[in-house]
Amino acid sequence: MDFLKSAVASIAKGPAFPYSFGDRVDLDQTVWTLHNGTKREDGSKCSIFSFDINANRNRLVLANNAVRKLKTLRHPGIIKVLDIVETDSLIYIATERLTPLTWSTKRKALSEESLKWGLHTVAKTLKFINDEASSIHGNLRASSIYTSESGEWKIGGLDILSSVKEDDAVMFSRGSLLPDIGRYSPPEVAKNGWGSVRTNPVHAVDAYQYGILVTEVFNGSFSGTDQIGTTKSIPLGMQSSYKRLTHAVPKMRLSVAHFLEQGSKNGGFFDTPLIQLTDGIDNMGLKSETEKDAFLSELESVAESDDFPEDFFKVKVLPELLKSVEFGGGGPKSFALVMRIATKLSEDEYDSQVTPVIVRLFGSPDRALRVCLLDNLPHMIDHLSQKLVTDKIFPQMVTGFGDLAPIVREQTVKAVLVVVPKLSDRVINGELLRHLAKTANDEQPGIRTNTTICLGKMARNLSAGSRAKVLSAAFSRSLRDPFVHARNAALMALGATADVFSEDDCANKMLPAICPSLVDKEKMIRDQANKTLNIYLERVRKFSQSLPDTALPPSSADGSASNTRVSTPQPQSGAGGQLLGWAISSFTNKLGGATGEIQPNSNGVKPTPAERAAAAPSANGGLSRPANRAAMSAPTVPQVTSKLRHSIPAPTPEPEVDTDDFDDEAGWGDMESVPQVTSKLSRSTAATKADNDDFNDEAGWGDMDEQDDGIADAWGEPIPDVSRSVASTTPRPSTASSATYDDGGEPDFEGWLNAQAAAKQASKRPLPKGLAPKKAASKPAAAPTRKTPVVSKGLINKAPAPAKQEEDDDWGDAWG
Repeated sequence: MDFLKSAVASIAKGPAFPYSFGDRVDLDQTVWTLHNGTKREDGSKCSIFSFDINANRNRLVLANNAVRKLKTLRHPGIIKVLDIVETDSLIYIATERLTPLTWSTKRKALSEESLKWGLHTVAKTLKFINDEASSIHGNLRASSIYTSESGEWKIGGLDILSSVKEDDAVMFSRGSLLPDIGRYSPPEVAKNGWGSVRTNPVHAVDAYQYGILVTEVFNGSFSGTDQIGTTKSIPLGMQSSYKRLTHAVPKMRLSVAHFLEQGSKNGGFFDTPLIQLTDGIDNMGLKSETEKDAFLSELESVAESDDFPEDFFKVKVLPELLKSVEFGGGGPKSFALVMRIATKLSEDEYDSQVTPVIVRLFGSPDRALRVCLLDNLPHMIDHLSQKLVTDKIFPQMVTGFGDLAPIVREQTVKAVLVVVPKLSDRVINGELLRHLAKTANDEQPGIRTNTTICLGKMARNLSAGSRAKVLSAAFSRSLRDPFVHARNAALMALGATADVFSEDDCANKMLPAICPSLVDKEKMIRDQANKTLNIYLERVRKFSQSLPDTALPPSSADGSASNTRVSTPQPQSGAGGQLLGWAISSFTNKLGGATGEIQPNSNGVKPTPAERAAAAPSANGGLSRPANRAAMSAPTVPQVTSKLRHSIPAPTPEPEVDTDDFDDEAGWGDMESVPQVTSKLSRSTAATKADNDDFNDEAGWGDMDEQDDGIADAWGEPIPDVSRSVASTTPRPSTASSATYDDGGEPDFEGWLNAQAAAKQASKRPLPKGLAPKKAASKPAAAPTRKTPVVSKGLINKAPAPAKQEEDDDWGDAWG
């Protein structure tokens, strides 16, 4: 505390020092005190070496020598000085942020690969000091080595660094003032003093101390001279050269420059991927395309290993790669490495180094770079704010939806799922859906398939009000896609989003849309259609169990409120009995509400007053029977509904399917390159007739000859053949009217119903030309024949000619 107070007071009196002191860093075997610091102007990190002149006046000459050498000696391997302030009582040296190497070596926290890389850096620096600067460091040990923020080893401790050309060099006269220098001194200095250094080669002292450094970093500590020359923990390939470094005879020692040369040979102990990486990263912009690709491949292999120093990649490699990507044409390969290294950054580091470059790269017209950005978007999206994605990234990203290159459009569709959580509801339900509507009609089947998958996965992000409408329109269209994987994706999407639709939509819209896939030509589609159908059927069945038994209002107690018959017909044995029991009940319900006189019989005989009174409505709302029929326990002549008993002059046009939810309301335009199915069902006359024939044949309504026997058995006597009039679409001459039939005096309901049907038909407008039913054949007894339905050319079951782009890709795996 007293030191800090004196430092602050000294700074206040002396020149301004634009750095703030932080925590003190433990440092031994030196005359300096080390603190972490920050620059006041921008808050950048730094380290501050301080020397208290009053407390260490006898070593002031060493501090002054260090200041002078730091000012004049510049090399990447020497600590970088930012500022120096000298006062009468204190000396401050602000440098880049440093960490003592001993912090890592004592804990053996560095891998062998990292240790070799550090020793290689120190060897290159010593080579420069000995050869180019003609100087001797003289204080080389682990405590005088520091690591920068990038993990690179930097040489400090320049207290006695001297040039052999200096007459009054500090080393020769004051070298012994260094703390604990005796353990690191070579034998000739220990015997004859520092003055003997002049008579030996320049590299002799530094080579010997470099050998001690090798021992110290590989073993974690250096105990004394007994440890010198031992090869314990030293890599095998380095041992022979290491022994020559610590030779007792100065002139027999291997210089650090020769040690570096031997290790850098092909297959030498310094020939490692990490060292090659550091040598090539600085001049990356000068490499040719071939050299750059080879270098990036090597860099990628190093980044995948666990031995590389993360700090070096974050601080040294990452900025160089970012510059190469943005300005030097590094391309997608460089950006992929950037994303891999960026995962090690903190949020603040990511925002300051990577985020600005990403925003600028999205504006680049390079298609390969855009695809690379979209591929790596999952790795960077968590570091991007919602505002940044909505305002900066997405507006640039949507240009890929309309790009001429299919790969750009496809990757843009895939990237939608990544950015959707960061987009606002307005953007998702507006601009994004408009772009997806276009890609749903893309000429490339893979893009259409991925659009369907994308919509299925982002269904919960859509607006609740329009979600069901958009998805039903999109999936229904995809179910008609000729590309098999597009249809499969639509079925999977429907299965995954079943809870999005209401029960009414499931029954009225989705189930009819799914059913055609049950008879698809591809087994994969049929199997998936069955799975999806079961999901919707289960949901509809569960919902139907919660519905009431009937929606009709309950009848009053006295039965006067309604003339509708509420009793149920008795169950009959056999299918024919059940059918006619329902028909009689329905017919009687209609008669119960009829009022007025009944039309005359078809044979022209009017009923007698007694018969008319017997046919009048009874008190219970029914019709009284003639006396000669009252004793029967069951009706012998089954009553049928008006639709079955009378022939209809013209067929009612088949109802049109409501396609409002399958049209273009949601922005889903026509799929230009996909054969389409007409939106209206059974438009053509041939298809209408075929459907009617199929319906009549399959349901048994067209010809009941085969059922007469069973019905007669159930009811006791045969019934008239009144169903043949339904089999044809035009009235035919009826032979039943000319046959003698004793109706027992019952009212002529047939004539009345014929009059009602004729009046209804007369009020109808004639059908347009082309939709009018054809007249029946002249032969009334001809049985209707089953015709093959006419199928539209756009049906998905008619597979189109195979195209190159419709290859089996991995679309189906997206929902796996």
